Amino acid sequence: MIEVAMVFDKEGKALFWLGPRDHTSSSIPDSQVMWQRIWEYRDIIGGVAHTHPWDGHPWPSDTDVTTFSAVERGLGKRLIWPIITMDDASFFKWFHRPNSELYYQPVKWPYRFTTHWLENIIEMRRLSSS
Repeated sequence: MIEVAMVFDKEGKALFWLGPRDHTSSSIPDSQVMWQRIWEYRDIIGGVAHTHPWDGHPWPSDTDVTTFSAVERGLGKRLIWPIITMDDASFFKWFHRPNSELYYQPVKWPYRFTTHWLENIIEMRRLSSS
């Protein structure tokens, strides 16, 4: 079981997949290629999804939150950050709180992603279980 990531556009369509080379069950290695793709797609990017390859409710780790914040600061815009486990999936968004970075789980999935997300989730789980 390994972590994988996917960059997607504002409609939820996959733009770039990162994995499974050199990944572990608890991390995705820093990747210049990943940042280059994020930067290349900066005008149409909707977010970056990644897996936590185990069962249970997904929640961002401290490393996730640091990464979310750094990428958003680099791009100068806010993104959506789905985390997919083997039996659940949640989207996370930035929430303003003075002097801290806080990401929360919205009540429902963004409506514009529904047509693409089932396939994306199936593929992410498949790659994670490789």
